[in-house]
Amino acid sequence: MHIGPEIGTQGQHLRISVLALAILGGAVFAAPALADAPAPSALDNGMAMFDSGKLLATGGVTNVEGAGGGGLATWALITGYGTDNGVGVDAHYTYVGLSDYNLQTVGVAIGVMDRVELSYAWSAFDTQQTGAALGLGKGFTFHQNIAGLKVKLFGDAIYDQDAWWPQISAGAQYKATDRSAVIAFVGGKSHDGVDVYLTGTKLFLAQSLLVDITLRETKANQLGFLGFGGDKSNGYSTQFEGSAAYLFRRNLALGAEFRTKPDNLSIAKEDAAFDVFAAYFLNKNFSLTLAYVNLGNIVIHDNQQGVYASLQAGF
Repeated sequence: MHIGPEIGTQGQHLRISVLALAILGGAVFAAPALADAPAPSALDNGMAMFDSGKLLATGGVTNVEGAGGGGLATWALITGYGTDNGVGVDAHYTYVGLSDYNLQTVGVAIGVMDRVELSYAWSAFDTQQTGAALGLGKGFTFHQNIAGLKVKLFGDAIYDQDAWWPQISAGAQYKATDRSAVIAFVGGKSHDGVDVYLTGTKLFLAQSLLVDITLRETKANQLGFLGFGGDKSNGYSTQFEGSAAYLFRRNLALGAEFRTKPDNLSIAKEDAAFDVFAAYFLNKNFSLTLAYVNLGNIVIHDNQQGVYASLQAGF
């Protein structure tokens, strides 16, 4: 009379046992397959470092000296899109066509853990017809090498939205120009020198606004192309760089910059420089910056103005 319930109970236990054996068997057979799965290669691990985790446009572009920033000014942002666990690398080509001169620069920069930036730029400043007028020869060109280091000290432009302080970085640039004989002739004291700077960048995400202020200690004449120091002054002076940019869209920024320069040489008064720019970020790998730029007086020509164009590629 109790056979039916006993059979039902035994059947239930049998089903549970079969299910448990199936799960166990699957685990046993799956274990070798998992063990045989290839471990991530060194290349995979290396590429994972380029995480591109920062917001679009927050890596900035590359300025004329190869550092992350705007066109004329250096920003506190670390170049590239690598986060504090990643790395970002970019390369740039910049052309500045002025009334009587032109400037071309190429360079590379790397941002490490969103903390340290290393950069290198090579520049060529073509005097065009002015070289002939000065007795140097038409198209006489100054070449310059610039090695840069920037370190983020504190603050974060992206994540510190509730704080009043900006992201603060400090940096140095070693510059060397090849035309030492000409530099000495015009009164320059050295063909190479070091700039140091302190920069603060504040990003207001809700207002789509970026503001930067940089203080630079420098002896550079015309950004270093006419050497460092001069007959009027051979000491360091504090110069100002300021930027403001508004993001009309997440991939389009419009802004302006202003930069003062030392006036060390009697041969010509050196003026401040300014630009008005538009930066378009196709994606995190490519950006294009176009600007109107005015560098003021350069040797025998006043009001040196023209177009600034810069293409940047990175990952």
